[in-house]
Amino acid sequence: MSPKRSEHVRLFIPGPVEVRAEILDAQSDWMIGHRSSDFAALYGRMQPKLQQTFYTQNPVYLYTSSGTGIWESASRCAVRDDKKVLHLTCGAFSERWAEVSHMNGKQVEVIAVEWGQAVKPEQLADALSHGTYDAVACVMNETSTGVRNPIEDYAKVLEAYPDTLFLVDVVSIYAGAKVETDAWGIDVCLTSTQKAFALPPGMAFGAVSPAVLERAREIPHRGYYFDVLEIDRHHQKNNTPATPPVSLMYAADRQLDDMLAEGLEARFARHEKMAAMTREWVQRAGFEMFSEEGYHSPTVSNVANTREIDVAALNAFLRERGMVISNGYGKLKGKAFRIAHMGDTQPADLEALFAAMDAFLAEQA
Repeated sequence: MSPKRSEHVRLFIPGPVEVRAEILDAQSDWMIGHRSSDFAALYGRMQPKLQQTFYTQNPVYLYTSSGTGIWESASRCAVRDDKKVLHLTCGAFSERWAEVSHMNGKQVEVIAVEWGQAVKPEQLADALSHGTYDAVACVMNETSTGVRNPIEDYAKVLEAYPDTLFLVDVVSIYAGAKVETDAWGIDVCLTSTQKAFALPPGMAFGAVSPAVLERAREIPHRGYYFDVLEIDRHHQKNNTPATPPVSLMYAADRQLDDMLAEGLEARFARHEKMAAMTREWVQRAGFEMFSEEGYHSPTVSNVANTREIDVAALNAFLRERGMVISNGYGKLKGKAFRIAHMGDTQPADLEALFAAMDAFLAEQA
């Protein structure tokens, strides 16, 4: 074992997450040219597997970026300059996407709720009844707060507004829970590789509907790197406009095979089990969930620091035992801490984490 491997600290943070050695090793396959037939074969064999995991018949594009790149793509390509986009915000990342739309010159309106709360479908219905929007943009799983928004209920509301595109960030929940892209009428369903998909960072996926391509043709200034029309043109040839992360694609192809071998429903059930284990530990240890009851994430738990422990000291204690969790994000630093239970993490891994956390708490008593 190399010195670096021996110093391994297991990640229970919400991204980048723990990556299996087999997935890391898959990146070491021999390099190929991205305009070669070998590359087209790699791209082509990934496509049906990506469609299966996104529950879609739409193309799933590969982006050499984080999920933030697809935020920009969706904002630029799905919203006309003289129209408005409605952002639903409930934490740091949904707020940031709204800012990305604004920075790209779009007219932005916002439904905002307190961190820890979910945006309710009635709020969306009320806004749509009083305004006209080219798109509604939201985050299904708000990583900063541990809130899982009721996307399927938003979809029912949007059925009455067929000209309003539905743009959904599923970054920290795709591959950890079922995301029914087509059944929910999602026009841009975007994620990145370093969350529940359990790859290193550097690549993102976006399932994009024909309605988005039609809308994009009405928008003259879409940029180039994230232009869905340019991406789709190359996608038709099993390729990408710019140089893709070939090594990450090798790893993704392996991970897709492993996910399908585990079984998607079994994978989702494992995530639900780990989320339940975490919530049980939170109660047993005398803390409270920060996220609203009924809207807890299945992939990351945000724990209110009701015992006012020193989170940095907790992590120092955990690091000595080869593991680490995440502090609260942004304004929640020290006021909460986050435990990720996503990707290839197993229930036994969480049991080891909770035993270590219990040992820390016992020392504080």
